[in-house]
Parts: sequence; C-alpha cells; structure tokens
Amino acid sequence: MSAESGASQLVSVVALLGAAVVTVPLFRRLGLGSVLGYLAAGLAIGPFGLKWFSDPQSILHVAELGVVMFLFVIGLEMRPSHLWSLRKQIFGLGALQIAVCTLLLTGVGLLFGYSLPVSFIGGMGFVLTSTAVVMQLLAERGDVALPNGQKVVSILLFEDLLIVPLLVLVAFMSPQVVQPEEGSRWVSIGIAAASLGGLVAAGIWLLNPFFRILAAAKAREVMTAAALLVVLGAALLMQLGGLSMAMGAFLAGVLLSESTFRHQIEADIEPFRGILLGLFFLGVGMALDLAVVAANWPLIVSAVLAMMVVKAVCIYVVARMTRSAHAEALDRAVLMAQGGEFAFVLFAAAASAGIIDATVNANLTAIVVLSMALTPLFVLLLRRFTHPDKPSMEGIEEAKGLSGSVLIIGFGRFGQVMSQSLLARDVDVTIIDTDIEMIRSAEEFGFKIYYGDGTRLDVLRACGAQTAQSIAICINDKDAASRIVELVRHEFPQAQVLARSFDREHSLALIAAGVDFQIRETFESAVEFGKAALMSVGTSPEDADAIALEIRRRDAERFELEIAGGGDLRSGIPALYGNAKPAKPTPTPFTKPKREAKALNEEAAEAIGEEEEE
Repeated sequence: MSAESGASQLVSVVALLGAAVVTVPLFRRLGLGSVLGYLAAGLAIGPFGLKWFSDPQSILHVAELGVVMFLFVIGLEMRPSHLWSLRKQIFGLGALQIAVCTLLLTGVGLLFGYSLPVSFIGGMGFVLTSTAVVMQLLAERGDVALPNGQKVVSILLFEDLLIVPLLVLVAFMSPQVVQPEEGSRWVSIGIAAASLGGLVAAGIWLLNPFFRILAAAKAREVMTAAALLVVLGAALLMQLGGLSMAMGAFLAGVLLSESTFRHQIEADIEPFRGILLGLFFLGVGMALDLAVVAANWPLIVSAVLAMMVVKAVCIYVVARMTRSAHAEALDRAVLMAQGGEFAFVLFAAAASAGIIDATVNANLTAIVVLSMALTPLFVLLLRRFTHPDKPSMEGIEEAKGLSGSVLIIGFGRFGQVMSQSLLARDVDVTIIDTDIEMIRSAEEFGFKIYYGDGTRLDVLRACGAQTAQSIAICINDKDAASRIVELVRHEFPQAQVLARSFDREHSLALIAAGVDFQIRETFESAVEFGKAALMSVGTSPEDADAIALEIRRRDAERFELEIAGGGDLRSGIPALYGNAKPAKPTPTPFTKPKREAKALNEEAAEAIGEEEEE
C-alpha cells in the first residue's frame, strides 16, 4: 500500500468520525436523537452530498457488524429460560403481525400499479423492520428490558428468522431458468443444519472453558479480542451455512447468557457495537440517492407515506387484538413503521434473480431509507404529544468519575431512611438514581444525587464501585435488584453487597446470587406495627417485645429451612422451596375464631408463627 493511498484511507476515517462527532451531539442537543444525526451526517458527506465517499455500499457491508453486535448483546440478556418464556410472543405475535402486514403492504404495491411479484418483494422489504433503528431508539429510552420492549424484540427476532426462507422464495420466484445440480438443495440444508448444530455445541461445551482459561491469564486485551472472536466467528459460521449473521450472533449471546463472564463480555463489546452501529447509520444516509428521489419524488414520497401509515395501522390493530394498551400499541406502531436493513439484501437478491429491474430497485431502496430516516422524527413527535411534561436532564449531573466508601443505588423512601445512619457518621457515600424529579427534590434538601442506572456495568465503574467497601441496593424493582447483585458480586468482589428485598421469594433469589445482607422491605416495619397493635389491646410492652422477638426467630428458622431445601445456593435456587414442601404454619390468634383468640394465654403466644407477607 502506497503512502498516498494510506493517507487517503486515513482521510476517509477522519471524515467519518468528524461528521459523527459534529452532527450527533448537535441533533441530540436539539432533541432529535442520535439516529437522525448519523443519517444526516451520512447524507452530507456521501456521494449525493459533499461527495467525500463514492461507495456507501462498501461501508454498509462493514457496518452491518454493528447490527450483529447489537443482537449479540441482546442475546446476552436473553437467558434460555427467558427466551423460552417469550416463545408465544416470538412465534405468535411476530407471525400474526408479519402475516397481516405482508398482505396489506403487498396490496399497497398493487395499488401503485406494480405486478404481484414486485409488490410482494417491495411489501416484504417493508415488513422486515429495521433492527438497528428500533433497538437504538429503545436503548436510548431505556425500554429494552420493559414488557413493551421485550415484545418488540420478540417480533424483531422472528423477522430475522424470515430472511433465509424469503431468499429461498426469491429463488423460486425468479423467471430465469436455472439448472441446479442434483441434491444441491439438500446439501445446502445440511450445511445450514451443521452450522447451527456446531454453534450450539461450541456454546454449550467450549465457550465457558475458553473464557475461563483466558481469564486466568489476566490479560484484559485478550478477553476483548476473544469476545470479538466469538461474535464475528458465530456470525461467519451462520453466513457460511447460508443463515443470518445477526441470528448467529444472537444465538451466541444466548449461549453465553448463563456464563459468569457475560457482564465482562458485554462491557468489552459495547464500544465496538456503538461505533459500528453509528457507522451503519452513516452508510444508510449515504445510500439515499437524492437523484432518484428527485426524479421520482411523487411516487417515492407517496409510497413512503402510504407504506408507513398502512404498516403502523396493521401493527396497532394486531397489538390491540393481543390485548396491548392503547398507548403501548400506538408507540409500537410508530416505532416499527419502517423498512429495514434486510430489505437491501432482499432487493439485491430479487434484482439478481430478474424479479425487479434496476429502476424499481433504486426506488424501493430510497423508500426504505426514507422510512428509516423518518421513524426517529415520528417517534419524537409522538412522545412530544403523549409525554409533554417529560422532565429534561438540564441541571442533572450524570455519574462520572465518582468514588466513595458506600455506593447507594436508589434514593426512594427506603434509600432515604437507610442513608441517614451513614450520613450521621460522615461516611463518604455516593448516591445514584434514575428519577429526575426526585434528584431535583433531594438537592433542595442538601443531598447530592447523581443520575445513573445501576444495572449498567459502565455506570457502576463510573460510580467507583471497584473501590467501594459496600454497595447498597435500595431500588423498588426486584428484577433489576437481582441483576445488580449478580453484576456486583461478579465484577466487584471486594464490596459487601446489601440489598432491599421485595418478598421472601426474592430474598431467597438474592441469597442464591451471593448477597451479603438482605432484608424484606416490609418485614421489620410490619413486626413493629404488630407489636404496637398488641400493646393497643392491652398487652404489656415486655410481652409484646417477646412476641416480636419470637416472630423474628421463627422467621429466621423457617428461612434457613427453605434455603436448605432449595439446593446449592451458589448455583441458584430452582424454586421457592425446591423439592421440599413448606410446613403448615402454626395456628395464630389471627387464624383462629375471635372467641378462641381471646382465650389465648402467654403460653399459646409462644407458638405464634409467621403470617405470610403479601
């Protein structure tokens, strides 16, 4: 490679990075989101703007790895049991939405005067939602792990499964006469099955020992290289088998979701995922052929609006049919009302097969790119109208470069009370929360609260978790609390982990995850409340204290029995009681008829068991 060509390539890299660095912060500052910023930057520097780049397709091919890595990270959060619980949404909701959208979007193509094969190809390209756009918008809002976000992810997974049968269908629809070799189709099916089986086998038997050996070497850069190797290797294996690269990466993530290294892998992949996904959006912006749009603007503009409206209506109707609330259905409809990156693959295959010509291919590509560009804008408008009073982040300081002896995650009612003991002794504490209004209110009373999501490893590092003596998890979300305990116990073993528990079952799960101290959020207050109730009906303070002490003792005793019946704590408790059945609670004054309760004496009070917490 000559010095001039090397300098030219370096100029291209600088141009890409410079365009992103300038436009994305500007668009985010204007409230338009990073996706629109990347698209605008790509359009500005592409062959139809400043002409700094002449081949956007080559950038798109490389940048598709951003989508691949995004699905790998999603797979890391999808444990097999959780993925199995989503099977009805993936194959039920996903299939229903795609069937309805395919039928009506093909009809839109027919209304525009295209033949049935061309209408079907155009409609299917629009049915395949953009994973990159939707997942980026969900991630920016923090909705990926929420129920509505999980439904969207399920539909996207089903759509990713469709790309392979669609490409096979394109080959069957081709008017060109092809004489395939005998048995070639069976060979292709066999290669695909072998690739899938090989990936699953490697994930089950090789990946964990592989990362364990690398972790023992204590070379951080090698772990990063290994994480990239797993992602790209899984994608390559699926591509060689004729399957979807993105689906291969997702499957690799699912297979690693039970690994003790999954949080480290996610942290290593995150920077590459973000850069490549941004590069993908830049490539999409470059691919928008303004000459084609200008020459056929009545057709393209009307087709974009028609396709987006019809798809949004279909998604809304399906969501309402499956009992989603109006706001959730409307949000999903606007979020997914665009074509996707797999449409480019489908259109290229259809053009090669002779189903569509070059002009139709250019028009369909422009329609899909415009729909991807318009989606963030429509989502922004929807949220402006439906959430007009959403608080801004102005004046809120994000967690960055912090340190403290104790890290408190969550500053609601529970966190506020527990922090008083630490603050009374001038303990150096760092407090984070995601409730913007609460952060502002706390500052009025002299508390310094930082904005930060405790379920994210990068946020915990920014809060100084690696040097904290104790990490107190006080949030009112049991699933998030369990994730934080698991993350902290694996990444920051030097810290004592204290957690607020939602109920008894949650306490058992926290202990299985390795928490050092847990307490049910209502147990102690309920015991004290009961003691006060006893004294209100004439029981002496001494007897009330004794009964409260006995309730605590019996609770601890029963808790130990439940732990013992649940199996190995460090491997997780399969159920609340495992194979052991809970003993029937001893009758209490609250379960006996009123007249018998009056006859209870102090000896009977000794037998008081625990009344189950709701």
